Amino acid sequence: MNVQRTLKLAGGTLIVVASINAWSQSSEPATSTESATSAAPSKSDIRKANRALSKKVLQALSKGGVDTSGVRVLVKGSAITLAGNVPESAQIEKAGELAKHVSGVTSVKNTLAVHEGGQ
Repeated sequence: MNVQRTLKLAGGTLIVVASINAWSQSSEPATSTESATSAAPSKSDIRKANRALSKKVLQALSKGGVDTSGVRVLVKGSAITLAGNVPESAQIEKAGELAKHVSGVTSVKNTLAVHEGGQ
Protein backbone atom coordinates (compact mmCIF):
# COMPACT_ATOMS: atom_id res chain seq x y z
CA MET A 1 0.00 0.00 0.00
CA ASN A 2 2.91 2.33 0.72
CA VAL A 3 4.36 1.54 -2.71
CA GLN A 4 1.08 2.50 -4.42
CA ARG A 5 0.94 5.75 -2.54
CA THR A 6 4.53 6.57 -3.45
CA LEU A 7 3.92 5.77 -7.14
CA LYS A 8 0.80 7.97 -7.18
CA LEU A 9 2.70 10.83 -5.60
CA ALA A 10 5.61 10.44 -8.05
CA GLY A 11 3.20 10.24 -11.01
CA GLY A 12 1.32 13.34 -9.87
CA THR A 13 4.56 15.25 -9.43
CA LEU A 14 5.71 14.22 -12.90
CA ILE A 15 2.43 15.44 -14.43
CA VAL A 16 2.69 18.79 -12.66
CA VAL A 17 6.31 19.32 -13.75
CA ALA A 18 5.48 18.39 -17.37
CA SER A 19 2.47 20.71 -17.49
CA ILE A 20 4.45 23.67 -16.09
CA ASN A 21 7.11 23.24 -18.77
CA ALA A 22 4.50 22.99 -21.52
CA TRP A 23 2.57 26.03 -20.24
CA SER A 24 5.57 28.37 -20.07
CA GLN A 25 6.55 27.87 -23.70
CA SER A 26 5.50 30.45 -26.24
CA SER A 27 4.83 29.99 -29.93
CA GLU A 28 6.90 33.06 -30.90
CA PRO A 29 10.60 33.58 -30.34
CA ALA A 30 11.50 36.18 -27.72
CA THR A 31 13.24 38.44 -30.23
CA SER A 32 10.07 39.07 -32.26
CA THR A 33 8.11 40.34 -29.24
CA GLU A 34 11.00 42.56 -28.18
CA SER A 35 11.25 44.15 -31.62
CA ALA A 36 7.48 44.71 -31.77
CA THR A 37 7.48 46.73 -28.55
CA SER A 38 10.52 48.78 -29.52
CA ALA A 39 8.97 49.70 -32.89
CA ALA A 40 6.02 51.52 -31.29
CA PRO A 41 6.59 55.29 -31.13
CA SER A 42 6.80 56.87 -27.70
CA LYS A 43 4.42 59.58 -26.52
CA SER A 44 7.14 62.20 -26.85
CA ASP A 45 7.79 61.13 -30.46
CA ILE A 46 4.08 61.45 -31.24
CA ARG A 47 3.89 64.92 -29.62
CA LYS A 48 6.99 66.01 -31.55
CA ALA A 49 5.46 64.83 -34.85
CA ASN A 50 2.17 66.60 -34.03
CA ARG A 51 3.98 69.87 -33.27
CA ALA A 52 5.97 69.61 -36.50
CA LEU A 53 2.80 69.07 -38.55
CA SER A 54 1.08 71.97 -36.77
CA LYS A 55 4.02 74.22 -37.61
CA LYS A 56 3.96 73.11 -41.28
CA VAL A 57 0.24 73.91 -41.52
CA LEU A 58 0.67 77.35 -39.92
CA GLN A 59 3.52 78.15 -42.31
CA ALA A 60 1.41 77.10 -45.31
CA LEU A 61 -1.49 79.26 -44.12
CA SER A 62 0.78 82.24 -43.59
CA LYS A 63 2.41 81.84 -47.04
CA GLY A 64 -1.07 81.54 -48.55
CA GLY A 65 -2.14 84.91 -47.18
CA VAL A 66 -4.16 83.84 -44.15
CA ASP A 67 -3.74 85.91 -40.98
CA THR A 68 -2.61 83.23 -38.50
CA SER A 69 -2.38 85.45 -35.42
CA GLY A 70 -5.67 84.08 -34.07
CA VAL A 71 -5.45 80.57 -35.54
CA ARG A 72 -4.63 77.39 -33.61
CA VAL A 73 -3.87 74.11 -35.35
CA LEU A 74 -4.81 71.05 -33.30
CA VAL A 75 -3.25 67.81 -34.52
CA LYS A 76 -4.13 64.21 -33.75
CA GLY A 77 -2.18 61.83 -35.94
CA SER A 78 -2.63 63.18 -39.44
CA ALA A 79 -6.05 64.76 -38.80
CA ILE A 80 -6.06 68.47 -38.00
CA THR A 81 -8.56 70.95 -36.65
CA LEU A 82 -8.31 74.64 -37.45
CA ALA A 83 -9.64 76.68 -34.53
CA GLY A 84 -9.72 80.35 -33.64
CA ASN A 85 -10.49 83.56 -35.50
CA VAL A 86 -9.60 85.21 -38.81
CA PRO A 87 -10.35 88.82 -39.80
CA GLU A 88 -12.33 88.02 -43.01
CA SER A 89 -14.79 85.29 -43.93
CA ALA A 90 -12.93 84.56 -47.19
CA GLN A 91 -9.93 83.41 -45.13
CA ILE A 92 -11.94 80.63 -43.48
CA GLU A 93 -12.41 78.65 -46.69
CA LYS A 94 -8.93 79.58 -47.92
CA ALA A 95 -7.37 78.24 -44.71
CA GLY A 96 -9.20 74.93 -45.06
CA GLU A 97 -8.09 74.49 -48.67
CA LEU A 98 -4.48 75.38 -47.91
CA ALA A 99 -4.37 72.99 -44.95
CA LYS A 100 -5.69 70.08 -47.06
CA HIS A 101 -2.70 70.36 -49.38
CA VAL A 102 -0.02 70.16 -46.67
CA SER A 103 1.86 66.85 -46.88
CA GLY A 104 1.01 64.61 -43.95
CA VAL A 105 -2.55 65.94 -43.50
CA THR A 106 -5.32 63.44 -44.23
CA SER A 107 -8.34 65.34 -42.96
CA VAL A 108 -9.20 68.91 -41.97
CA LYS A 109 -11.92 70.08 -39.61
CA ASN A 110 -12.34 73.82 -39.98
CA THR A 111 -13.92 75.59 -36.98
CA LEU A 112 -12.54 79.04 -37.74
CA ALA A 113 -14.79 82.05 -37.18
CA VAL A 114 -14.68 85.67 -38.26
CA HIS A 115 -13.32 87.97 -35.56
CA GLU A 116 -15.59 90.97 -35.27
CA GLY A 117 -13.63 94.18 -34.77
CA GLY A 118 -14.24 96.14 -31.62
CA GLN A 119 -12.74 96.97 -28.29
